[in-house]
Amino acid sequence: MTSPAYDDSNVFAKILRGELPSHKLYEDGKTLVIMDIMPRGDGHVLVIPKAPSRNILDIAEDDLFAVMATVKKMAQAVMKAFSADGTTIQQFSESAGGQVVFHTHVHVIPRFEGVALRPHTSAMADQAVLAEQAEKIRAALA
Repeated sequence: MTSPAYDDSNVFAKILRGELPSHKLYEDGKTLVIMDIMPRGDGHVLVIPKAPSRNILDIAEDDLFAVMATVKKMAQAVMKAFSADGTTIQQFSESAGGQVVFHTHVHVIPRFEGVALRPHTSAMADQAVLAEQAEKIRAALA
């Protein structure tokens, strides 16, 4: 079975091209990290490769390795920024796997004992709250 072709009109492709706003946290040659606008928990970030790919099934290995190195960096940063007890790392591939935006992305979510995650793709977060959380994460990265 072959995956559908990459569609460069997806929201993350538009963010990468500067056509849509985002709360950017970190960027290197191969990856970009932004706040999730429908967070499952406080400090929920998304790590996306700059190169086009739909998901884990078609991403080039060097892009995947770069994404995972950035995931590790961001897991450490959100743990520090929020004094978290742990993290949840998620990657959804294709609709049946829960994927909604078809550009590879990995969720990094700080976790706290006894606090459940909010539902996937639930409510939009307040932009001021996201901006405040983004500052905490940027400070932890510094």
